[in-house]
Amino acid sequence: MDIKNISAIDLIESVRSGTLPVSDIAKQTSAAIEEKKDINAVISSNTNLLSENAKRLDEKIAAGDLLPLHGLPILIKDNINTADFLTTAGTPALANNQPTNDAGVVSLLKNAGALICGKTNMHELAFGITSNNACTGAVHNPYDKDLIPGGSSGGSAAAVAAGIVPVSLGSDTGGSNRIPASLCGVCGFRPGSDRYPGDGFINLSKTRDTAGVFARNMSDLALVDEILSNGDKAKQVNIENMRLAVPRDPFFKALENETATVIESALELIEKSGATLVEVDMQELFALNDKISFPIAVYETLRDLADYLKDNNVGVNLEEMTSMIKSLDVKQIMQVSMTDGNVPEEVYLEALNIHRPQIQKMYADYFLQNEIDAIVYPTTPLTARPIGDDETVDFNGHRLPTFPSYVRNGDPASNAGIPSLSIPAGLTPAGLPVGLSIDGPADSDAKVLGIGLALEAILPRIDGPTG
Repeated sequence: MDIKNISAIDLIESVRSGTLPVSDIAKQTSAAIEEKKDINAVISSNTNLLSENAKRLDEKIAAGDLLPLHGLPILIKDNINTADFLTTAGTPALANNQPTNDAGVVSLLKNAGALICGKTNMHELAFGITSNNACTGAVHNPYDKDLIPGGSSGGSAAAVAAGIVPVSLGSDTGGSNRIPASLCGVCGFRPGSDRYPGDGFINLSKTRDTAGVFARNMSDLALVDEILSNGDKAKQVNIENMRLAVPRDPFFKALENETATVIESALELIEKSGATLVEVDMQELFALNDKISFPIAVYETLRDLADYLKDNNVGVNLEEMTSMIKSLDVKQIMQVSMTDGNVPEEVYLEALNIHRPQIQKMYADYFLQNEIDAIVYPTTPLTARPIGDDETVDFNGHRLPTFPSYVRNGDPASNAGIPSLSIPAGLTPAGLPVGLSIDGPADSDAKVLGIGLALEAILPRIDGPTG
């Protein structure tokens, strides 16, 4: 059985029924990693280890021990600890970093029978959105190998889009799961704060970071989310009962023309299917978000990275690690942050204890007062751009800064800690994917996924990459 285009749910069922040995899955996944190495999505794998782990999972089947994710091949972003593979965060100082324990999310997947197949490439130290890594090489977008896949979880999204695995794990600080999902035409979920275990990460920000899931379809994503959330099962909602907000100010104010066309077509389909679209703006959202995002990220990054280096006995300190960074954009950010760009503690505490609660209240009031089930908006204001456009990108005929252009729409949900999902909305005339985001109130993760299941059935299914 060829597993390239099979869903995770069908694959697991075939394993559990005895028609598809896990050993075959391991062989095919290893072959796919080799076949798609030009995408540079996977930077660590081990054929012999996969074979051994697959054999153990086949023995469990023979003994009647059926697990909920039995044999599901999954790749893990390389800033999440794995006892079987190095965890390098794509940076030289961690090139030999071998954790002794799995991160909590990896343990949950293993205990559920998943086959962990290796580690995915990423923007160095997760500090960017292009996944153009000077240390491990650029990740290529499967839809056009000259373009970025997004980041920082670019390898995880590209691996799913390319058919290497049906599901992967990434991480998200300010859009790192949803930006690559949008640019690579897959589903990407950032759960609400504390939905998934948070241990065993090379963090940028403990306040903002979380693991996230990529999948080719919503049913597969929901299945893995159920395991990582200890059984909070998502069910498809009746879209006719949903009130979905469309905050044109600020999320729609500056969009690439092609992206705007795809999103407007998607909104039209959603409305025709019976959902109530409510246009209510959030005009002060971005201004408030700016008071939170940079101060928390920069202040916590220096401390969280230093803690990881110490706690995991890496053998280098923060200054030594920074001196070894290969990607110029990341090195500049770290060097500035450690000197004159360091955030004072009082600014950090104000962002954490005053402005962050304010943005959480802004969202809570918005949902409650307008009787809104979820917010929908373009995940990224623009589609994928050429590898190498690290500083500026073409945006409707103008050159604009790359990083803020891509993170703008997804960052506020991260700071508020609310669930945020990106699903494919369609393709541009050039054949590039566009993502639609769905944000819900705090603790509404299962409902957001249920809305995603419903909208996936409404929106056109996009063609996968041909290369």
